[in-house]
Amino acid sequence: MTDADIAGATPNDQPGFALGGAPGPAAAAGGSPPGYRVLARKYRPSTFDDLIGQEAMVRTISNSFETGRVPQAWILTGVRGVGKTTTARILARALNYELPDGSVKGPTIHMPKMGVHCQAIMESRHIDILEMDAASHTGIDDVRQITDGVRYAPSSARYKVYIIDEVHMLSEKAFNAFLKTLEEPPEHAKFVFATTEIRKVPVTVLSRCQRFDLRRVDADVLMAHLANISGKEGVEAEPEALGLIARAAEGSVRDSLSLLDQAIAHAAGAVRAEDVRQMLGLADRSRVIDLFASLASGDIAAAFKEFRDQYDTGADPVVVLSDLAEFVNFVTRVKVVPATADNLALGETERTRGRDFAAKLSMRVLSRMWQMLLKGIAEVQSATRPQAAAEMVLVRIAYVADLPTPDEAIRMIEQGGGMSPALGGNNGGNGAPRGTSASLLSGGDEGSQLRAVGSSARPALDTSPRPQMNTPAPAPVEAAPVRRLNTFAELVALAGEKRDLQIKSALEADVRLVRMEDGKLEIALERSAARSMIQDLSRKLEQWTGRRWAVVVSNDAGQPTLRAQAQAAKVKLTDGVHADPRVQAVMSRFPGAQVVDVRRIAPDAALGADDAGPVAAAEEDDDL
Repeated sequence: MTDADIAGATPNDQPGFALGGAPGPAAAAGGSPPGYRVLARKYRPSTFDDLIGQEAMVRTISNSFETGRVPQAWILTGVRGVGKTTTARILARALNYELPDGSVKGPTIHMPKMGVHCQAIMESRHIDILEMDAASHTGIDDVRQITDGVRYAPSSARYKVYIIDEVHMLSEKAFNAFLKTLEEPPEHAKFVFATTEIRKVPVTVLSRCQRFDLRRVDADVLMAHLANISGKEGVEAEPEALGLIARAAEGSVRDSLSLLDQAIAHAAGAVRAEDVRQMLGLADRSRVIDLFASLASGDIAAAFKEFRDQYDTGADPVVVLSDLAEFVNFVTRVKVVPATADNLALGETERTRGRDFAAKLSMRVLSRMWQMLLKGIAEVQSATRPQAAAEMVLVRIAYVADLPTPDEAIRMIEQGGGMSPALGGNNGGNGAPRGTSASLLSGGDEGSQLRAVGSSARPALDTSPRPQMNTPAPAPVEAAPVRRLNTFAELVALAGEKRDLQIKSALEADVRLVRMEDGKLEIALERSAARSMIQDLSRKLEQWTGRRWAVVVSNDAGQPTLRAQAQAAKVKLTDGVHADPRVQAVMSRFPGAQVVDVRRIAPDAALGADDAGPVAAAEEDDDL
């Protein structure tokens, strides 16, 4: 059988098959029209230029071909549908590319037109290109057939190429039988392995292969590829619909083409975003964002209505929660990397509102929503009534997203301090957790936004025993007299007067004053400050002054702490003493002497300094 016979042969299951959608030999000869081919096969790449999203691999192979450094084996890994088997066939074609005039003398990635062996290689029917599915040929006998036949030279091509798909399915004995041949194959033999489970391939095999990790194709690149194919097929497709397909494919080109094929059949005409959502069981992206906004603002009634509307239109509760989790992840990524919102594969509404939410919501709120959604999705999947389970997940998110952490709650209870409004358990019957709206959408992260914590504190729960019926009621406790504080020094002095050494020490060492007026204190905190510092200070101020104070944390630098100011003053005083000529004279008289401390002498002690001497005068007052 000649090469022309091989090139003209057409398998029964592929009538008239040709690359790029062109009519095959049977159709050109006036035979029966070719059968329909799905888009994933019709637009399968035939050259390296047709591959999308794999530029690093193409550049490496191109350089190795140009320099003559062609390895004996490659292993291609990646998720399903990124083009591992197709790349293996293109690689086999490049190794054996040959024109009828004999102008190409070696492997090349530049294949502008079909060569002598190209058609048969791409259709998997070339006698020197052997493809084996390791999932169905796992034993040592299958590998032994390869190792026995590899010694024979190719019949017509330049190289014998063995393509083994899903190579990780081979047994341990089969891998061991491969090792010697794989390490020292004949010059005319090349191996190309493909796998989705690279960790299951023995290291001894990996070390003998040149490895390429085929990356997932970015959604925007995949979207442009789908738009190009839609144009070739003469199908009108909305960009938003193509974006939905690209995201649903998760970087798999084959999956995206299969979904596009399905969308064309589903729409029976132009591919609209609404048709794609119905086909995939997705909710409208803008409606998912509206649901997210309702949860973030604590409006459970609106969240229930939006979820019920989506459910009534056919949206799966699991898909709704999954889309919600995806949007939470998107907002979090925008908060960390704002350039994430520039992805054109996302809708304008999603990008704009994502930036807005990223600026308003704190990282703590977003991370809690994410964790609760992950747990909730698993619950809904296993629930007998998914719709009811999903509604309960929404309730938990709205009510619990702004709760303090367990250690913060325990600390507040132990210290008899206030608790967050969400802990009160009473929402006033309006269907929304009290205080949630103001806290979740207050704007910014905990470390950068101004948080009015003190104004929302509640008194501790009353756990004292109830009086008996015949026991007279205790006399009412008189409220603390109202006291005004105008300076930070007065606040520190008040803490000392109340003998609260913990608060006094924290005010001196951990607090940097930004500004202060009666009833409002704006401060910056040191890293050593306790997490409950704001709550404790707000509660103490209310007890000491008889009225509520707004204690807020600012991102301004503020003044140095009192302790830092005292240390700076002491250093300045010590430097001044070192510059005194009398001290310098004493230190020169006594080599090795050091100034250990500097003390200010009280006025009455200074009067007797001449009689008592400098040491006695210094000991009269220990104040710095």
